[in-house]
Amino acid sequence: MSAILVTGGAGFIGSHVMDHLLARGDRVVAIDDFCDHYSPAIKRYNLAGALKHPGFTLVEGDIRDLECLETVFQKYDVRRVVHLAARAGVRSLESPLVYQDINIRGTMNVLEACRARGVDNVLVASSSSVYGNTARVPFHEDDPADRPISPYAATKRSVELLCHTYHHLYDLPISCFRFFTVYGPRQRPDMGFHIFTRLTVAGEPIQMFGDGSTQRDYTYISDIVDGLVTALDRPQAYEVVNLGNTHTVRLSRALELVQKALGRDAVIEARPEHPRDVRLTNADISKANRLYGYAPKVDVEEGIPRFVEWYLKAKEDGVL
Repeated sequence: MSAILVTGGAGFIGSHVMDHLLARGDRVVAIDDFCDHYSPAIKRYNLAGALKHPGFTLVEGDIRDLECLETVFQKYDVRRVVHLAARAGVRSLESPLVYQDINIRGTMNVLEACRARGVDNVLVASSSSVYGNTARVPFHEDDPADRPISPYAATKRSVELLCHTYHHLYDLPISCFRFFTVYGPRQRPDMGFHIFTRLTVAGEPIQMFGDGSTQRDYTYISDIVDGLVTALDRPQAYEVVNLGNTHTVRLSRALELVQKALGRDAVIEARPEHPRDVRLTNADISKANRLYGYAPKVDVEEGIPRFVEWYLKAKEDGVL
């Protein structure tokens, strides 16, 4: 039985994708380097369910190691790939070369392994950050994405262009997905709702950049997974596709919902607006709907309490 490879499989999105694939009977191989960008214990906690499944294989390795990738493709007969491994986070000025090395060189290795194997379908994670501070709302895939405002965003746009090149030269079926502020259980500790929840629980101040009027297209993890799994079964020649919720939420409202779910007030510390943050993200999801029947189901009123519930359980288990 051929396998689906999920790079970054122990991470936030990857672990959810794998759980879904395993539940429906697929054979899944994960590759993850368990780096210390955030606690590897969290990633191992994410894998608790998958590790019990007979159809799951974990490879501890780095996508920058082409020989390791080629061995995985051959040994497990990889036919489809969900490439999620990356150094993530829009505030990437502190270590831009690391972002370049992992996101661009690592992706080149994945594409090379896919080319050599002649795989059936490749899904690649991109980001809404590629749009920068665009004035057109909602964001459409045909909008120019040539003004990124962080090294992270620039690497993700570069990844999309590399994917197009590999499709053009080698006829690889590749789809790139621009994720819009994904949240939910297992969210990385450097992401907004995780930070808000952790600081509120600790009684420490939350630094709010700006007046709370910035807006995000928060997308719940199960909606992202539904889009990716459907896309895995419907190969396209080459596409760039938004996966978002399409409804924007103000930062101040998101903070209110975190406090409500926790049953306690947060300490808010006002800060000037951050120059590396975009003021608004908003996805046009008509292409995703047309190609995959994508229709997000979970709004923040339902999704944030689910995240908080997971956070409190993980904290109780000593992981956070």
